[in-house]
Amino acid sequence: MSAVPGRTLIRIGQAAEILGVSVETIRRWASEGRLPVGRSAGGQRQVALEDVTALLGERRRSASERAIVAGSARNRFEGIVTRVERDRVAAVVEVQAGPHRLVSLMTAEAVDELALRPGDEVVCVIKATNVIVEVPAPRPRHGSGLGPASDAGLVTPDG
Repeated sequence: MSAVPGRTLIRIGQAAEILGVSVETIRRWASEGRLPVGRSAGGQRQVALEDVTALLGERRRSASERAIVAGSARNRFEGIVTRVERDRVAAVVEVQAGPHRLVSLMTAEAVDELALRPGDEVVCVIKATNVIVEVPAPRPRHGSGLGPASDAGLVTPDG
């Protein structure tokens, strides 16, 4: 496998972390033809992130669904933590959920309490707290030839 425009290549160790398996399992899947693996110019084994994501989705669909005790959110995405960056106060957690890349901003304390590390299986819950509603400008009324402003007793530019 050589570099293909538009495809992100990752090392097999990273793929193993995302999939929650060992590097040896990735090598076995490659020899079985389950996951295409190529080599970089420097000889490192590489796999396309898109292939890893597809395999992750396949494994998730075949896994038994875990029951949630209670919840009101409707937008739930199961995925794998791919990146955790934290400082003393805040953290960024990136999750690959099928074809979707989700990024969560949370406290560093929350990352520590959840013990989040790349390769961990998580469920991202998205619940909007704000919904913006906009009202378009009124449509001109037919018949008068004048817009709604004239009907309201306001002076229009033409009269």
